[in-house]
Amino acid sequence: DLHKEYRRQRQMRIRDRVDPDLPTTNFIHQIVRTDIADGKNAGTVVTRFPPEPNGYLHIGHAKSMCLNFGIAEDFGGSCFLRFDDTNPDKENREYVRAIQTDVHWLGFDYTNCLTHASDYFDQLYAWAVELIEHGKAYVCSQSAEEIRATRGTLTKPGTPSPYRDRNITENLDLFAEMRSGKFADGAHVLRAKIDMAAPNINLRDPTLYRIRHQSHQQTGDLWCIYPMYDFTHPLSDAIEGVTHSLCTLEFEDHRPLYDWILENVSVPCRPRQIEFSRLSLDHTVMSKRLLTTLVDAGHVTGWDDPRMPTLSGMRRRGYTPRSIRTFCNRIGITKKDQKIELSALESCIREDLERIAPRRLGVLRPLKIIVENYPEDQTEEFTVPNHPGDSTMGTRTLAFCREIWIDESDFIEDPPAKFFRLAPGREVRLRYAYYITCTRVIKDNSGRVTELRCHYDPDSRGGGTADGRKVKGTLHWVSARHALDAEIRLYNPLFNIADPKSETNRDLHDFLNDESLVTLSKTKVEASIEQHSTGECFQLERLGYFCVDPDSTTDQLVLNRTVELRDSRPRTHTS
Repeated sequence: DLHKEYRRQRQMRIRDRVDPDLPTTNFIHQIVRTDIADGKNAGTVVTRFPPEPNGYLHIGHAKSMCLNFGIAEDFGGSCFLRFDDTNPDKENREYVRAIQTDVHWLGFDYTNCLTHASDYFDQLYAWAVELIEHGKAYVCSQSAEEIRATRGTLTKPGTPSPYRDRNITENLDLFAEMRSGKFADGAHVLRAKIDMAAPNINLRDPTLYRIRHQSHQQTGDLWCIYPMYDFTHPLSDAIEGVTHSLCTLEFEDHRPLYDWILENVSVPCRPRQIEFSRLSLDHTVMSKRLLTTLVDAGHVTGWDDPRMPTLSGMRRRGYTPRSIRTFCNRIGITKKDQKIELSALESCIREDLERIAPRRLGVLRPLKIIVENYPEDQTEEFTVPNHPGDSTMGTRTLAFCREIWIDESDFIEDPPAKFFRLAPGREVRLRYAYYITCTRVIKDNSGRVTELRCHYDPDSRGGGTADGRKVKGTLHWVSARHALDAEIRLYNPLFNIADPKSETNRDLHDFLNDESLVTLSKTKVEASIEQHSTGECFQLERLGYFCVDPDSTTDQLVLNRTVELRDSRPRTHTS
């Protein structure tokens, strides 16, 4: 039996005692340490990460992933990647593949621990029959609207279904006929018989099974009845030997039902459900339903749009797995709702890329300079470091010639105080190259600056001079003759307010940021960037971190800005 082998392997890996040096980083760590010390679950630790394949994973799922896989790793246990595939209406294999890709990308291993709730459909059906046989479940023929209308309110008890007292034989026959496909969708459901006056509405005879004549992405047309999540979840946990079932706080009110189901069927073990707060990130939404709406309405280009909070979008934007895991560890695990500023995530991205991203030169809004005293037919090469703080990353060659590009923001004809970049008559340093002085400004008929004429100091090669004079301004640049044309996409927050869901009387789309994507089509970058493959990150000096987008072709280089060099947004309150 495969699951017995899983358990045997886990037992072999479990420590005889908890490592006293293991950090108790959150309250769940403390609970697990105490359980092991008390000898619960024979000292084993088994968790699970159970995504529903009805969309792509987002940064909130990353928090749960880091917790579940992290707990298993910290305590020598195992973590199942289990697909909660009980709703064929919205699930498909595209989402399954995307989820597996994301879990691998974040660095988590589920070898021998990949399961599906649909793997257990036969056993779940048998346990549903067991509930019927014990008088704990019945087939209800009310419509969905009637069931909702009779559940009651927080202050008013529900009304029992007229079918609640069907005898066991009739219930068994009807349930078997539901499975055989005799009835149409919605004709019947299987409900637990608990308490229609329970203070917790989740215990008022909840639905356990419903009829869906729809092909399933995993089981095909084998089934036409599907179990509800609240029935499937605890029983799947029990089958897999899960010891600590870690859920977000919205499932706290469902815990009594979780426990009731485990108490009333013959499960092999009793998992413990523990809740923690979910993640909310400024300027975005974490609801799969809302994210699906954004995709379907064309407000983004897809689930992997770099403006989306999905892991595939972040990967395309150039975020690294290590930076996301660092972020999840820093925000911690609590019972209190977490509203995290976007800057906290971006800070983790910068920290990681600062160490590993090679440096390159590029110009976002090109302004041409002609160095008039430089020979027209001459080209020079400068050997420069790929990373100023890491010599092991090697060097590269930069070409220099008479015509170069600088960024138009680095020149002002009538500069204000403390502007130390280029202006008429002013000398500045070209990064890695020469000192230049602006001698003339060329304008078009509208008065717009189109070109600068400069002189260079031949004795300043490499950024120094024989007389030791210093300049305050250093500019990035690229050779006009050798630069690559590129399209650069600058990404900003998707929504223009920190909490789009707080405005309950407004359409979510009203808060979309019109400048969430700014495309610059005439940028110039150094030729070495052509060697970078899709997804590779580098720093364009003074401009930010960028990566190569999958839209790039042999004829068109497309770069995404991963993150700016520093946070430029005003601070907002974070609870």
